[in-house]
Amino acid sequence: MVAAEEGAITPPTGVAGLSLSASRVDGMADPSSYRPKPGQIPDSPGVYRFRDEHRRVIYVGKAKSLRQRLASYFQDLANLHPRTRTMVTTAASVEWTVVSTEVEALQLEYSWIKEYDPRFNVKYRDDKSYPYLAVTLNEEFPRVQVMRGAKRKGVRYFGPYGHAWAIRETVDLMLRVFPVRTCSAGVFRNHVQKGRPCLLGYIGKCSAPCVGRVTPEEHRELAEEFCDFMAGRTGTYIRRLEKQMMAAAEEMEYEKAARLRDDIGALKRALEKNAVVLADATDADLIALAEDELEAAVQIFHVRGGRVRGQRGWVTDKVENVDTAGLVEHALQQLYGEESGDAVPKEVLVPALPEDTGAVTEWLTGRRGAAVSLRVPQRGDKKALMETVERNALQALGLHKTKRASDLTTRSRALEEIAEALGLDSAPLRIECFDISHLQGEDVVASMVVFEDGLARKSEYRRFQIKGFEGQDDVRSMHEVITRRFKRYLAEKDRTGEWIGGDDPVHEALEDDGRPKKFAYPPQLVVVDGGQPQVAAAKRALDELGIDDVAVCGLAKRLEEVWLPHEDDPVVLPRSSEGLYLLQRVRDTAHDFAIRYQRSKRSKRIRTSPLDAVPGLGETRKQALIKHFGSVKRLRQATIEQICEVPGMGRKTAESVVVALAQTAPPAPAVNTATGEIIEESDGGSTT
Repeated sequence: MVAAEEGAITPPTGVAGLSLSASRVDGMADPSSYRPKPGQIPDSPGVYRFRDEHRRVIYVGKAKSLRQRLASYFQDLANLHPRTRTMVTTAASVEWTVVSTEVEALQLEYSWIKEYDPRFNVKYRDDKSYPYLAVTLNEEFPRVQVMRGAKRKGVRYFGPYGHAWAIRETVDLMLRVFPVRTCSAGVFRNHVQKGRPCLLGYIGKCSAPCVGRVTPEEHRELAEEFCDFMAGRTGTYIRRLEKQMMAAAEEMEYEKAARLRDDIGALKRALEKNAVVLADATDADLIALAEDELEAAVQIFHVRGGRVRGQRGWVTDKVENVDTAGLVEHALQQLYGEESGDAVPKEVLVPALPEDTGAVTEWLTGRRGAAVSLRVPQRGDKKALMETVERNALQALGLHKTKRASDLTTRSRALEEIAEALGLDSAPLRIECFDISHLQGEDVVASMVVFEDGLARKSEYRRFQIKGFEGQDDVRSMHEVITRRFKRYLAEKDRTGEWIGGDDPVHEALEDDGRPKKFAYPPQLVVVDGGQPQVAAAKRALDELGIDDVAVCGLAKRLEEVWLPHEDDPVVLPRSSEGLYLLQRVRDTAHDFAIRYQRSKRSKRIRTSPLDAVPGLGETRKQALIKHFGSVKRLRQATIEQICEVPGMGRKTAESVVVALAQTAPPAPAVNTATGEIIEESDGGSTT
């Protein structure tokens, strides 16, 4: 728990900071307009947040001295790093929280970065969920399995591994020596009931605790030996097996000796998959970086018991002005911030020490529950291995640039072409596209998809149900959807009154503490699926709300023409244009999203039942009837008195049910006149 200054976290009742409205020129804020007054900032450790004009947190930082660190942001803009300059001119306010120690500042900074996802902080985005070899020691009969995702208490983890198949190969080799259970709970219970083991039990790769071949204590001992071997204590175990093999051979128990020989070979093959790189007792993580001015690649080797047990890595954009030491600190937060204590090794080797080495070391020690050494290797085997990790980081960065270069260039060119074609002042970094879908005027719905920096932002997709009217009026529907979406934005922007825009439960606001909710800030460009009428409706909705800083265009499917408000002729982009391709992708995504929603609504609506004809019988009582009798067929056979026994059913309604079911009675079944057998039976299409 971070011991912050009382009242310093929740605005506005005592935040030790400012939330001033900054004056803006050409869309950029003047930092001097929200600069704190001299003497307001304490000379203490703490964490600070910069917010933009929409109250979104755009940067989180920590400092030994808040006064010195924040003062560095409010100097002559010409002296600031370009990224820092962009950040302070985007921000509209700054606030801070005082804490007791640098370790608490580190913890609070990490928590806020995870909570607010600030756009100007370094973001390490790991693009895959790494698999672990896990042993469920929290169960009566521990199980060996592949696990991903969050770690669970009482489970022993080894890894991470690059591929799940690598884990399965290792486990398959070791099961002949450590026949631990690998089956799921359901399979285990099934074989307990059957009284016979699965195939692995018959071939000797499972000790078959399901049928009592071993006691729970014996099976747990096997699992613990498996864990000891995976943790690196391999030499002692292999030497013990070799002694047993020699003793069996001397006693002329050749079959036992051969089996032990094969077990030793299997264990050695499993060990070959992890080369010995350091002393057997070494538990360390080696972190290396490869970086340029814009990006940085991180590689981590996990060494346990002197062997490389796992490897992982990611690439990040260097959004903020940060050096190698700062990147190392962010990587440590990312790697150990959410891990359980046993994931932090005794030793962490890095290319450069963080600025607050003492605070970071103390934080790691707290995460592990024991002392942690954080240092830069200088010589010997660890230095050589660090060079190997660095080569992997360089290769990862080069591969990333090769894959992404064309994509980045293409997206940038597409946004520039759109800005030029539509006459925008800058590239539309956030694009929202709307589409209307219905089936002959019924089940009218709308979709909204969001693209940021030319990439789909699926978490911010939204769908709307048009309830005000029915019919094939796409123009009116478009006007309603645009109005509803931007009324919410205005309500959150002004913080006054309640939004009145129809029944739309998908809207979420931007919280007072700056959490990045979905509808609280506008796009630079609104794209509608359609031509002049739809564009005019969208523009009219924005004009009625007084919004004049959002551009609008439409993309008509017939000739792929781009329509602008108040223009009689469309803008025709070349077929090979990257800008047109991006608009098409945005439009098609919105269309598909709307179609899926409309189809799901239609499928629910057309599920008919004979009970639908009963006047005044709602869904709740329909379900109660089906649940009580089990099926419509049995309900047909019930009397009025029996139907009245169902909770909520009166005699009048019961009579209406009997009449309705009689009117929709199924035809008589076909009968084989020779044998008297029923050939086909129908229940009038009802479902059971």
